[in-house]
Amino acid sequence: MSLDSPQLKDLLKKVASGALQLPDFQREWKWGDERIRALLATVTLNYPLGVAMTLQTGGEAEFRSRPLSGAESASGTAPDLLLLDGQQRLTSLFQALHRKQPVETVDGRGKDLKRWYYIDIAKAIGTPADRDEAIVSVPEDRILKTDFARKVVLDLSTTEKECAAGFFPLNLVFDTKTTNVWHKAFVQLDDANWDVWSQFEEHVLNHVQSFYVPMINLPATTTMDAVCAVFERVNKGGLPLNVFELLTATYAGNKTHVKEFGTYYELPKEWKRIKTELATRHPVFGDLESGLDDGLSSSDFLQAVALLRTWERKQTGDGMAVSCKRRDLLELPLADFRKYAPRIAEAFGWVGAFLERQCIVRGGDLPYRTQLVPLAAVRAIVGEATDTTDGEEKVGQWYWNGVLGEMYGGSTESRFTRDVEQLVAWVRRDLPVVPDTVHDAVFLEERLDGLTTRNSAAYKGIYALLIKQGAVDWYYTEAPLNPARIVGHVVDVRQIFPKAMVVKLAARHAKDVNSIVNKTPLSLRASRNMTGAPASYLKGLQLESGMRSEWFDDVIATHLIDPTALHASDFDRFYENRAKQLLELVQAAMGKRTLLRGNLEW
Repeated sequence: MSLDSPQLKDLLKKVASGALQLPDFQREWKWGDERIRALLATVTLNYPLGVAMTLQTGGEAEFRSRPLSGAESASGTAPDLLLLDGQQRLTSLFQALHRKQPVETVDGRGKDLKRWYYIDIAKAIGTPADRDEAIVSVPEDRILKTDFARKVVLDLSTTEKECAAGFFPLNLVFDTKTTNVWHKAFVQLDDANWDVWSQFEEHVLNHVQSFYVPMINLPATTTMDAVCAVFERVNKGGLPLNVFELLTATYAGNKTHVKEFGTYYELPKEWKRIKTELATRHPVFGDLESGLDDGLSSSDFLQAVALLRTWERKQTGDGMAVSCKRRDLLELPLADFRKYAPRIAEAFGWVGAFLERQCIVRGGDLPYRTQLVPLAAVRAIVGEATDTTDGEEKVGQWYWNGVLGEMYGGSTESRFTRDVEQLVAWVRRDLPVVPDTVHDAVFLEERLDGLTTRNSAAYKGIYALLIKQGAVDWYYTEAPLNPARIVGHVVDVRQIFPKAMVVKLAARHAKDVNSIVNKTPLSLRASRNMTGAPASYLKGLQLESGMRSEWFDDVIATHLIDPTALHASDFDRFYENRAKQLLELVQAAMGKRTLLRGNLEW
């Protein structure tokens, strides 16, 4: 690393020629008009500017590059330096001081603007405290208006009008020939302007033309991990940078791929293809109409790839641990991504089918998205071993312990690693010991009372288990609910006893009226009949079904509900009976023989 202080004019020449460019992971964003004026005031006063940072090209960290905004004519040029910090400062200065086009900026409300920047000569040669007021921006036509554009307050549309008003166009400051022409026109207006220009040249132009930019230069040997760490530390004010964007830039800069295929690798295009195929077959992975960011994310996919890669490297002795930390993703070579991505994509396809067998088919019903990452990695490792009766039973038990024990609600990276290694060994029967997620999961009786919203994975889990175990809708009674009927009949969690009624009855369990115990999966059509006390609305539903009352009671019982308690509108009896049955449902899914308060036995 070295510290340098190149002159601003030389840096802007590098921007124009393409010798200084951006790594492609840098986002485009604009400084506002007010901020640009403040920056120009700083430069014209020769006040210190923040340190910029560059990376020499040609090293380990190969990034696809692109010119700074406004220097697009340099596209295709191989840069010598990549700008890691200082993008907005140099972009603003390049457009305002070097380019012969208006600056692309925004106003205080974020509305796009195109502005020219001038300096009021008379104010500029006064006290430095007035320098901010001396910097003026005008619209693209160079005419400043007020009163809803009815009144012209400043017209700088020609050189003559600029000189008459005493406003120097700052985009001429490094163009000596054009500045001399402007100077000549200015002094010809009035002999007094000779002295004014002399002061302006001393106090403004010389400052800009000799301005130095402090710059840290990182050598080409800097690792990609270090580059990314440095970039994020110096860009805290911007939007967070994710690994997918970094890999997009590095994969696009992979010269081996370009040499072999004649074009750069487009990671976003490949991810779009994978995500579209997965979400089309299995909507649980996301709603494509809401965009690629909905549901299963690119980071989820990359983590699964990293888990598979590090697992295989550990088996061959090339790696020490199974991991999917940020560094593992950043160090994921393009060749390895292309090797493992198809296997992970196929594994996620299996995961989608597995979730459908658990009656989880919509993104909003998915308890944990993160739990799918190790599951996909395990499937990619063990393959069809998960399709055997024993394999699917073990995967199912692991999955439901993770959901009902709410094991994936916090930090997940270390659990990913343990679950991959332990679940692989368990499915393959290499080890008789169950995975930690299965062993450590606990579901206490009182947890049922607190499951009141979809914010809880266990809430969504019990909802899915009720469907899986055979719940029949109370309107569409011809067959049990299944994945197709969940979507077709607009099935959702519906409240059984209305809250107002339970409060009025002063039931012992009134405080738990919003619990999952008092809710069940039913169609939208059935819910339209569910007004008033259960004893009342059940009669209407039974009559619409055309069933005998005892047969309809059998339908009610498929939801693990005591029909007699509903007919009697006895909330406490209903609640206690159903809570017992739901605990038995949870127990069966988790494979635990007993579930006691604070005490778990196998």
